[in-house]
Amino acid sequence: MAKVIRDKSTGKTKGYGFVSFANASDLAAALKEMNGKYVGNRPIKLRKSTWKNRIDYEALLKPKTRPQKKLKVQPRSVLHK
Repeated sequence: MAKVIRDKSTGKTKGYGFVSFANASDLAAALKEMNGKYVGNRPIKLRKSTWKNRIDYEALLKPKTRPQKKLKVQPRSVLHK
């Protein structure tokens, strides 16, 4: 799961974000491979979060796709067969 932080008034990115990994080995691989790589003209700086509650259980339980809306069927009147 990834989240890019944006300015509320302008909608432009603030230049940082947060990424959650399913397991620790993916985190270790990202730290090893991506730290210092350039995105555009800026190097990526990776750090492990110190936030205690890192798991967003609500986001994990949400379905990834939007549910289909049910179409309302208009009952036909007796005059229209």
